[in-house]
Amino acid sequence: MGKKCEITGKTFNNGYSVSHSHKRSKKRQLANLQNKKIWVPKLNRWVRMNISTKALKSLNKIEYFKV
Repeated sequence: MGKKCEITGKTFNNGYSVSHSHKRSKKRQLANLQNKKIWVPKLNRWVRMNISTKALKSLNKIEYFKV
């Protein structure tokens, strides 16, 4: 499994590392991924997922406001 969020599909961002002399070299800015166990009520079990922190934050918000 690559470095990709399983919910949002976020991967990496291309950018430059700029030195003092302004010489640029390419670098990858990886997504902030975390391994988490998430309870899925439809499956009635825990599922281990590799998700980004932004997706985790939105999942927490959805669960918090659920009535």
